Amino acid sequence: MVRTYREAGIDVEEAARAVERIARAAAATATPAVLGTIGGFGGLFRFDPATHPDPILVSSTDGVGTKLKVAVALGRHDTIGVDLVNACVNDIVVTGAIPLFFLDYLAIGDLRADIVEEIVGGVAAGCAAAGIPLIGGETAQMPDVYRDADYDLAGFIVGVVSRDDLIDGSRARPGDAVIGLPSSGLHTNGYSLARRVLREDSWRSRMPEGDRTVGDALLEPHRSYLDEIRMLRVALRGAGSDLAALAHITGGGWEGNVPRTLPVGLGVEIETGSWPVPGIFSLIQSSGDIADDEMMRTFNVGIGMTAVVSAEHADAAIASVGDAYRIGQVVPVPEGEPRVRFV
Repeated sequence: MVRTYREAGIDVEEAARAVERIARAAAATATPAVLGTIGGFGGLFRFDPATHPDPILVSSTDGVGTKLKVAVALGRHDTIGVDLVNACVNDIVVTGAIPLFFLDYLAIGDLRADIVEEIVGGVAAGCAAAGIPLIGGETAQMPDVYRDADYDLAGFIVGVVSRDDLIDGSRARPGDAVIGLPSSGLHTNGYSLARRVLREDSWRSRMPEGDRTVGDALLEPHRSYLDEIRMLRVALRGAGSDLAALAHITGGGWEGNVPRTLPVGLGVEIETGSWPVPGIFSLIQSSGDIADDEMMRTFNVGIGMTAVVSAEHADAAIASVGDAYRIGQVVPVPEGEPRVRFV
């Protein structure tokens, strides 16, 4: 007969040790706007609306999908939190928003304070890189839902943008240039397919090129585009222009994301071969005999963010970030036709 919480699978003492380590990681991200400490029922953040005239709050929540399965199998948990933060950051910066604060949710089967510390340490590292505080979250022991070392991780972010600075796609016009910002790999999407094509017993094998393993390539952290978008806006505004639209190439690939940021009746024509494709995508495609259109529906295939700018300012925009490519243009699209076309 089960008479204690521990016998039911919940280790309260280990959870307390985990909370202590989480609090230390979160404290390292604190800013003067944070009130209180980790451990309260709600995170406290003092927002000064004077810093953003006519402010609009922008929020998003996301997870890291089955990339978690790779982290668990390889016993490497220190970057999965970085993935989480950067995925959420990218989702709000497409509006021009500046991130304010972050919260996380971790649900785990067999809670171990050292693993929790690795996971949340990655979250804190991602927050620190974005210049935002981790102000709270939740860690739940759920052994009846998650087996052994399995866990799930989700994040919640809030940012702000002045109404005049909002990027909503309304300024996009036919003939505008599409600029691509390179991805660092799969980011956090397509892993259900990637894991079936590249089986677990291959993850410690070397990639066809370089010294990295397949597992290294699969766990490469999701890139943040916060700094690049800031640089693009500074360069374009200096030329009397601005970003017309941004799209985070995440779940749903190109067709599922680029049209979300453009007015009805507009789409993009993308020049295949106009950017280098990381080797992990070539390995996935060749190993699984995957068609090109399926690759584009599932993966970012080397471009993690697209930016729409006026054609006359495209070269200056690319020069401002250095690591970017002119990959296509905005085109009119009749109703019912695909809004992303590869040529």
